[in-house]
Amino acid sequence: MHGWTPESTKQWVKWMQWLDRWGYISACLSFLALGMLIFGYSWIEFFHQAPQGFLEASIVLINDLLLVIILLELFRTVLGFLQSERVRLEPFLHVGVIASVRKILTTGAELSHVKNIPKDTFYHYLMDLSLHVVIILVLMIALYLVRKSEVVPTTTITP
Repeated sequence: MHGWTPESTKQWVKWMQWLDRWGYISACLSFLALGMLIFGYSWIEFFHQAPQGFLEASIVLINDLLLVIILLELFRTVLGFLQSERVRLEPFLHVGVIASVRKILTTGAELSHVKNIPKDTFYHYLMDLSLHVVIILVLMIALYLVRKSEVVPTTTITP
């Protein structure tokens, strides 16, 4: 390539690494800021909607708070990457478990106060619930295996 020297290539790589780092930093700060904004907005909406229907407002609040937890877990994941330069699998497994629990809780809560649920809707809910339970079990097994693989065996010295 004309005009490309090893030194100029190194400069371009340094520039791209700097941009990459700032991309992660801005995404990390965005997760944190968005989580904080959703947290505040959720409580404001809860107090605004609670007089009309406490149960419905509570369901929405629980759903929103679980979303905040997911965003904070993503924040900690990116922050951990910035500190160690290593992407860890475990936080993503946590996010998957939280997302599935969030879906189970909110769907169950929404259907718990509905009268005369059609059979098709109820069976669809049961299939959805079963799928999320299986997802949680698979993710928990994956978490166990990840943690087990990260444990360094200790050696014992026998006299």
